[in-house]
Amino acid sequence: MEYVYAALLLDAAGKDVNEKDLMEVVKAAGFSPDEAKAKAVVESLKGLNIKEIIKNAQSMQVAAPSAAPAAQAAPSKKEEKKEEKKEEEAASGLAGLFG
Repeated sequence: MEYVYAALLLDAAGKDVNEKDLMEVVKAAGFSPDEAKAKAVVESLKGLNIKEIIKNAQSMQVAAPSAAPAAQAAPSKKEEKKEEKKEEEAASGLAGLFG
């Protein structure tokens, strides 16, 4: 988790998220840096715009409560299985970030 926080901190400071800087931030926070974890986080974030992801996540949180009452009908079993599969795929993709 500290590597994700370090990546967010570097991005917020306007710096490039790379292994060297990521490990320096983790070390400065008092943790023992792990090169493999740093590399995994950097690879996972390659090509992503962190600020845009955070902006979209915040707007989704605001929109979610107003959208919930509109969905009164219970989802079918097929829809539930599709949703579970999507959640599992998303979780497996993010698992590397949280080592």
